[in-house]
Amino acid sequence: MMGQPFNALVSTGAGHRQPPPAQNASKTRLLNAALHLIRSKGYASTAVDDICHEAGVTKGSFFHHFKSKDDLALAAVAHWRTMTEGFFASATYHQAPDPLDRLLGYLDFRAAILTGELADYTCLLGTLVQETYATHPEIRAACEQALSAHIAELTRDVEAARQLYAANASWSAQSVGNFIQAVLQGSFIFAKAEQSPEVIRENLEHLRRSLRALFQPDGHVQSKKTERPPKASYLFATKQEAPTLSHRHKTEEQEEYDSHRSHYTD
Repeated sequence: MMGQPFNALVSTGAGHRQPPPAQNASKTRLLNAALHLIRSKGYASTAVDDICHEAGVTKGSFFHHFKSKDDLALAAVAHWRTMTEGFFASATYHQAPDPLDRLLGYLDFRAAILTGELADYTCLLGTLVQETYATHPEIRAACEQALSAHIAELTRDVEAARQLYAANASWSAQSVGNFIQAVLQGSFIFAKAEQSPEVIRENLEHLRRSLRALFQPDGHVQSKKTERPPKASYLFATKQEAPTLSHRHKTEEQEEYDSHRSHYTD
């Protein structure tokens, strides 16, 4: 349903726009090698020789494409951004008509791609910016721009859900987008410390509960009594999220209330 895990797309070169003719096979191999090694070893511990060996190219080929390791890092951030934007854009959670369902589907999608080794599902941008924020301003800026672009995609759905369910809320959609990304990046750090993705899965569930709490249904139910919004189980439905009361035993009032609270039941 959601296609290949992202690590498979990196290794095959799929899931992103066709590279221009100038970006030949050796340059793409160097970029993919950089993505893997930086996420595996960190930026400081990744040498040009390591990248060349991983890519199966000569050092001369490296310097034909890149002036320096820092130059490669900037190109790797752009390469990562292109690939991840295509990867997330093709995910089926975008098809949900309700913006809150799209946000919850995003969390399900994030949990589903926690496959392979740590380097396969942790973030290049988070790894790079932690090492380079004070010493490599151009790399830091490139990482910040890429992170902000991803947050902007989330923020559109957050704002749409806020308008639908919490129009009078004092918080901003931007702050919630930042919060979602902060939980993910912090979770990647804990996963590295514990050598396991389980902490990420647990934090995604806490994040799910937090998002549901932000969009309280009471005001929405009062103002939208005559409307019947789509069920929250549009994507990644689970038995736990399904209503527990048989349809034939429900009164019309109970059905209306349950349809509005479907986002909030665990």
